[in-house]
Amino acid sequence: MASMARGRADVNSRKKLVTAVLVLVIVGGFFYFYSQNSDSSSVVYGDKSLSHFGLGGDKDDGESSSTVVGGEGSVVPKSIPVCDDRLSELIPCLDRNLIYQTRLKLDLSLMEHYERHCPTPDRRYNCLIPPPPGYKVPIKWPKSRDQVWKANIPHTHLATEKSDQNWMVVKGETIVFPGGGTHFHYGAGKYIASIANMLNFPNNDINNGGRVRSVLDVGCGVASFGGYLISSNVIAMSLAPNDVHQNQIQFALERGIPAYLGVLGTQRLPYPSRSFELAHCSRCRIDWLQRDGILLLELDRLLRPGGYFAYSSPEAYAQDEEDRRIWREMSTLVERMCWKIASKKDQTVIWVKPLTNSCYLKRLPGTKPPLCRSDDDPDAVWGVKMKVCISRYSDQMHKAKGSDLAPWPARLTTPPPRLAEIHYSTEMFEKDMEVWKQRVRNYWSKLASKIKPDTIRNVMDMKANLGSFAAALKDKDVWVMNVVPENEQKTLKIIYDRGLIGTVHNWCEAFSTYPRTYDLLHAWTVFSDIIKKECSPEDLLIEMDRILRPKGFIIVHDKRSVVEYIKKYLPALHWEAVTIYDVDDDDTVIIIQKKMWLTSQSIKVSE
Repeated sequence: MASMARGRADVNSRKKLVTAVLVLVIVGGFFYFYSQNSDSSSVVYGDKSLSHFGLGGDKDDGESSSTVVGGEGSVVPKSIPVCDDRLSELIPCLDRNLIYQTRLKLDLSLMEHYERHCPTPDRRYNCLIPPPPGYKVPIKWPKSRDQVWKANIPHTHLATEKSDQNWMVVKGETIVFPGGGTHFHYGAGKYIASIANMLNFPNNDINNGGRVRSVLDVGCGVASFGGYLISSNVIAMSLAPNDVHQNQIQFALERGIPAYLGVLGTQRLPYPSRSFELAHCSRCRIDWLQRDGILLLELDRLLRPGGYFAYSSPEAYAQDEEDRRIWREMSTLVERMCWKIASKKDQTVIWVKPLTNSCYLKRLPGTKPPLCRSDDDPDAVWGVKMKVCISRYSDQMHKAKGSDLAPWPARLTTPPPRLAEIHYSTEMFEKDMEVWKQRVRNYWSKLASKIKPDTIRNVMDMKANLGSFAAALKDKDVWVMNVVPENEQKTLKIIYDRGLIGTVHNWCEAFSTYPRTYDLLHAWTVFSDIIKKECSPEDLLIEMDRILRPKGFIIVHDKRSVVEYIKKYLPALHWEAVTIYDVDDDDTVIIIQKKMWLTSQSIKVSE
């Protein structure tokens, strides 16, 4: 009996010892985890999901964690995980890895794999995107038009692949852009002047006395065409997909040139009808004849009355049988669309659209492509499929025989005729301008100690309304991507009619741009809107961090409760408040600067 008692005692003592060891391990692990997260300035690698912090994704009980800002029991992390270095160029809604992983059934011939496909909440990388090793504050505009830091976009394959076309050249720590392109090896400047000459514009100036202001450059490469238009007071939306030349738009934005990731596939481009005076395609390798000319009809929707399409491609001049066949069929198609050749020289042809609906109405019954149905809204673009039809002009445009817009720069402040379509009066338009002039003056006075004239170049207005925030920046050497939320009134056409550019977007999803591409984000009541839609404001904060360059600025103008909530996240995001001030009894402005930081892996590689 005594031996049995001793055995039981030994077993009990061993159990106690194991239990004590396990407790010590758990407690030690807890203290280690706490110590790693207690320092808000530390940068650590973390999990793919932030769901254990109450960020992103869905709760187990099905309730959203973002429906109440700063509500009872909300948890604010002391640090946010950092994404793997391999995700330093992640574009969540244009992520080919996501397509492979989810096995989406897409038609490659229709370019569906280059269109937006956003991850579900459980697949989001809710972590901070790290800069690449050796990242530097970007070279300032206008010097950046011609060179960028190689470390910021460490991709030199285009320099080799396009070496005979002068796209870009690697020189030491920089990548230099001589201004060449697939069709204009000797420089975009001369090429632009030749287009103006073909159209008999005075002094070979492409802006034609301010009548050509907005341009769409399809398949833009590294956007040298758009970059060289800027000196002529012409602004281009440089468009290209995330394709085999995947970093071309990243280079464009790093250079300080307006650009957007998009493709002529199956969806309408996120721009309203009658937005551009000129569309341009220089060997953009697009099959314009496919699907009964649907892609050419999308350009037709976007061009203003009397707008031009400049097309530089072998079909315009080559003599082999296949190119001649394409040319004949394309010529027949645009003739049925009522386009005419404005000029044709060497390797370039320029077509011009009619000024009125008269030609459309004179076509024989059954002529294809048909006119769009009267109930089709040509300004409905978010998630809307392209259509094989011609969008006719409004009665106002038809009677005016054109867009009836003032030349640039008067266009910026002149109430455009399409104001009536959104039920705005001239007085409302002018009051909006005055309000935003004062707000921008206040913003800049608060930023004065932090910025120089060349500190800010790429700006995004996340809820642009009529574009008056951008208009108030007209004397700054900046450009603005004016974003109109997809559920708001269709004001983007007014923004384009003012000679500005922008896009439609849903801020519950990631924006179509590379990380670190904007110097300033302006969020006027955006967070309040996101909360009403029951989307996650925390996800939006992380997305804004992805878009913003290190040392860049954010201006949030929103309810005081929203601003107070955002303040809690500043340490975890490696942001710091520049200033906070009240606008009135309800609204507050916080101006934030993003800190420069590198992961430990980036530092090791840099050294």
